[in-house]
Amino acid sequence: MVDHAIVKNQDPDYLLLFSLLIFCVLIVEGMLQVFSSYFSNLLAQNVILDLRKRVFSHIFSFQPRYFEKTPVGSLVTRVVSDLEAITDVFSAGIMEIAGDIMSLGLILTLMFATNWQLSVMTLIPIPLLLLATKIFSRAMRSSFTKERSAVNALNAFVQERLSGMRLVQLFNKEQKEYKAFVKLNSNHRKAHIQAIWANSIFFPVVEFLSSLSIAFLLVWGALHAQGKTKYEVQAMYGQIVAFTLWINQLYRPIRQLADKFNILQRGAVRAERLFEIIDDISEVEKTEGQTRIDFNKQISFNSVCFSYIPQQRVIKNLSLTINPGQTVAFVGATGSGKTTLISLLAKMYDYEEGEILIGGMPLKSISSAAARKEIGIVLQDVVLFSGTILENITMGKQEISKEQVIEATISVGLNDFINSLPGGYDHVISERGESLSVGQRQLISFIRAYVYNPTILILDEATSSVDSELEYLIQQATKKLTKERTSILVAHRLSTVQSADLICVMDNGKIIQKGTHLQLIQDVKGSYYKLCKTQFS
Repeated sequence: MVDHAIVKNQDPDYLLLFSLLIFCVLIVEGMLQVFSSYFSNLLAQNVILDLRKRVFSHIFSFQPRYFEKTPVGSLVTRVVSDLEAITDVFSAGIMEIAGDIMSLGLILTLMFATNWQLSVMTLIPIPLLLLATKIFSRAMRSSFTKERSAVNALNAFVQERLSGMRLVQLFNKEQKEYKAFVKLNSNHRKAHIQAIWANSIFFPVVEFLSSLSIAFLLVWGALHAQGKTKYEVQAMYGQIVAFTLWINQLYRPIRQLADKFNILQRGAVRAERLFEIIDDISEVEKTEGQTRIDFNKQISFNSVCFSYIPQQRVIKNLSLTINPGQTVAFVGATGSGKTTLISLLAKMYDYEEGEILIGGMPLKSISSAAARKEIGIVLQDVVLFSGTILENITMGKQEISKEQVIEATISVGLNDFINSLPGGYDHVISERGESLSVGQRQLISFIRAYVYNPTILILDEATSSVDSELEYLIQQATKKLTKERTSILVAHRLSTVQSADLICVMDNGKIIQKGTHLQLIQDVKGSYYKLCKTQFS
């Protein structure tokens, strides 16, 4: 365009033709950029959708002990924040990097095809750029690693304090917790500043090297213009203009690659933690096993041993037989292993030694889904989700109709309690059921267990946090729930277990006494007698 339309021929029509051609190329480029942006973001969202589902599904497969040692805030960071960083890799990273690399390849081809000597001259600063990029990448990776750790710590702290806000306020710890938050936030800020500092150094380096390439071009032009005629110098105009534009186009993708490199580095650092979860199969719960098992059979504990921490056993060589339809109660001091024992039966943990048998079938050979379908648990710490009372009772199970729920609540004598709430079964409760009292949440958990109609029912400290009136309602509901089904009660209040067919007194992971209430109370030197004397005195 310069050589033919401006320098030699000075042809306006020729110049207009080339100008229109360039205009058309720019229009096509703009359209391609629209499509590229749309499809790269579409690709990113589809990839992240699949990845998020895979991560969440994998988290659901973990054993309960994983969640006991992993902060919830940390998992939230990985499933939400880390995945968003990976989204940027696909939406503004890989696709655009591929385009930039193609652009670099085309420009270098044109440069060397036009004048290879001039191309070598203008590319002299490139080794310096590669060295700067290597140093920059190390600095960015370090800063992004610190940023990731800071985000993780900040989210875990915020989640834990918001969940325990009531306790923070009761103990006047607002200022102390605020100072701790400020410190974490300061660490987060420092990590970001390190990344900004690396950027602030790298981009001026790129600009300097770009200017240096143009300087080499001008030096080459000046050297070649010496001793040349006017027409010979004019013949160089086209190459100088073209190389000036090509150098700008060469360094523009490099600048953009630096931006994309930041995105890739941040995405890579975040992906490391995300794939730690996906690749972690040590905590995955075993789902295979027998599914068609009659749980209305004898339950046998044969020399069962279990420990949370190696070499520190919580359950020690425990043996016990529970007959079908029998109500068995476990009592004892805190930490004696009562809750741990029922957790083993519900396959929340795997026992280490011995065997638990259901009708002669080893519990380990039964699938977790089949076991939990037949074993219902009412926990001391009731978990409710945001939604209606009905949704929390059915837990989203479509097969359970509202009529069945109403019939169940009437049969256990809790229908009046539900109807006393605003909206009745459609009453919307807040997160974790905080808008309800502890006793009300406990009653809902009883209805939930009854509606699921389990073969084996476990009540873990079901009346430990309720008043006398609600305790009476729960005791009446318990009689209905435990009727004609194998039931296991864990309690501190001995008044709730006196009617049990068998009472087992636990201490230090062992059963030290067992029998009916009347049998155990007659042993004035036994632990059960001492527990009764302590409570009822």
